[in-house]
Amino acid sequence: MSSTQPVSIEAEGWGWRHASRHAWAVPEATFRIEPGERVLLLGASGAGKSTLLHAMAGVLGGDDDGESRGRLRIDGAEAASMRGRVGLVLQDPDAQVILARVGDDVAFGCENLGVPRAEIWDRVRAALAAVDLRVPLDRPTKALSGGQKQRLALAGVMAMRPGLLLLDEPTANLDPEGVVEVRDAVRRVLDDTGATFVVVEHRIEVWLDVVTRVIVLGEDGVVADGPPEAVFAARGEELAAGGAWVPGYPPPHPSPPGVGPGSALLAAEELAVGRVRGTAVATGLALEIAAGTATAIVGPNGAGKSTLGLTLAGLLPPVSGRVRAHDLLADGAGALPIDWRSRELLTRIGMVFQEPEHQLLSSTVRGELEVGPRALGLSDAETSSRVDELLERLRLGRLAQANPYTLSGGEKRRLTVAAALVTRPRVLVLDEPTFGQDARTWAELVAMLAGLRDDGAALVAITHDLDVVRALHARTFALPGAA
Repeated sequence: MSSTQPVSIEAEGWGWRHASRHAWAVPEATFRIEPGERVLLLGASGAGKSTLLHAMAGVLGGDDDGESRGRLRIDGAEAASMRGRVGLVLQDPDAQVILARVGDDVAFGCENLGVPRAEIWDRVRAALAAVDLRVPLDRPTKALSGGQKQRLALAGVMAMRPGLLLLDEPTANLDPEGVVEVRDAVRRVLDDTGATFVVVEHRIEVWLDVVTRVIVLGEDGVVADGPPEAVFAARGEELAAGGAWVPGYPPPHPSPPGVGPGSALLAAEELAVGRVRGTAVATGLALEIAAGTATAIVGPNGAGKSTLGLTLAGLLPPVSGRVRAHDLLADGAGALPIDWRSRELLTRIGMVFQEPEHQLLSSTVRGELEVGPRALGLSDAETSSRVDELLERLRLGRLAQANPYTLSGGEKRRLTVAAALVTRPRVLVLDEPTFGQDARTWAELVAMLAGLRDDGAALVAITHDLDVVRALHARTFALPGAA
């Protein structure tokens, strides 16, 4: 890839507050990033990392969306005027898919920048190869898995060859091999172009040999800034206590289950799953889910893990075979979850989608948690009791009246977990349950899930986070690869 002109970033007392919120998402940030620097942006969940990245990209919004203070400059100019020189990969890859075919989607940014047509497709193919997304250029983007969409978004930004590359949790939904491939692809792009680089990532070890600097956001703005080894040596324990993922300070794991598996609740029998009727992405699946257990569905991106989860949850019909509920779970609703009404699913099988935005229904966090209990006809007192408990346990109490779409990615994930838990289902299917969590909220969320397991619930976690597998003492059900 040809070289580009790296940019500088300067923040002077910069802050941002969403229009619907009392608290500042970023209270105050002051720093300077020189052209070509490679920076890891850290902080607890909700510290404002994504907000700051959006501001650097010039896509945060105008006066109707919120209030800013201080100054944030890209090469001495307002960030909004520099959009052509800044590439941002969003935390939610679905939000960045624009066109129906893979090649067209990657080419979209180049076309908007006026890159000559003869050069665009060379860039497209090079970017797709760099992120190892080896699919035909005419592959429908809707047919890609979440991890593949993440690679697609990264390829689209790489093809633009920006002077500033911003990545928000770029490896969160990738399999372990994909994490290394994407990290190495980013490093090659940085080496080739000299671009300035800022990455937000909770799991930081993968980036430590790429970045040269760490900036940590806290409640009062920038709380640490310097070379990674110096910051972690001087402030490691303090930063870990505040929620940052710090090498050498792993979060605690819950105790193993005290008793063995309970009664069988759900079974997959000769199951084939797929998103398109008659087209299977995984076949010949046999799986039994028992009370008091945790099962981790693992495998590479595109293998069908999320599709299997949706099928187990009664939200997608099997391509062939069946998902059968045992009598203890069915409780008079019939043997096939796909035939259950939504109200019957609420207390039997809960689902947490990979993309939190796909299940947000209300204009406030509290309202989101009240949807399920209201549908069940619970009393106001019982609804309030359940909602208040979950708001406290998942650190969402201060956000009860906030619009869910203004939450950070980690906060949205905890909200959707809480929304599934509030109806107390016997089986809980979670797709990437720890996405976007800091070390503290990761430990609290995993401890809550372990408690549900020990109380007799059955957990099914679709995850690339092997620490979750170990922490929940989950058995693994591996899908071999994309069909």
